[in-house]
Amino acid sequence: MFRVVLAEDSVLLRAGLVELLTSGGHEVVAAVGDAEALVSAVDEHRPDVVVTDVRMPPGHHDEGLRAVMVLRRRYADLPVLVLSQYVATVYATQLLSGGGAGTGGLGYLLKDRVGEVSEFLDALARVAAGHTVIDPEVVRVLLVQQAQAETLGRLTSREQEVLALMAQGLNNQAIAQRLTITESSVVKHASNIFMKLDLDPTDGNRRVLAVLAHLRGSGPE
Repeated sequence: MFRVVLAEDSVLLRAGLVELLTSGGHEVVAAVGDAEALVSAVDEHRPDVVVTDVRMPPGHHDEGLRAVMVLRRRYADLPVLVLSQYVATVYATQLLSGGGAGTGGLGYLLKDRVGEVSEFLDALARVAAGHTVIDPEVVRVLLVQQAQAETLGRLTSREQEVLALMAQGLNNQAIAQRLTITESSVVKHASNIFMKLDLDPTDGNRRVLAVLAHLRGSGPE
């Protein structure tokens, strides 16, 4: 069970998320509707994990994201799962660069993913455990952007599939299960990916961040 602070300006979605988190065995210690209240709630409750929307009052731009940056500077080990209505790779970039200053887990999911309850709760658990989780659709868009920039031409289609799953934070065993291949095959594909993209083959979150850093490198946001 995690103690969760939730920030979402839509009253209906906020109530739905509270119900979903509660039914999943977690305790929502505060559910607020704006970024200022989010910061105050975290200061008061010191939760195990924060779930927040990107766009919140008053400007409905990136207030939630900016609140995350403040909180990550204040509480470096605070895990944060950010929800976004649309694929906006610039938000993912800001989160991973500015929010990456902390040591707690980071997640960036589309709100549509909330409807897939088991995936959403699994992502929450992985973020709370200190991992990095990126929505597969965001990864897909980043891959397309890089393909347009002709940087991924060196990768086979299978290697691109493995790369996308790596960036979602899956380990080699989980990737093997998802693609119905052996774990040794995943290791071989991963080795080829890192070699072709000149990446440091470090396990864990640094591997995910390295992959995403490369994907963000020359493609448009």
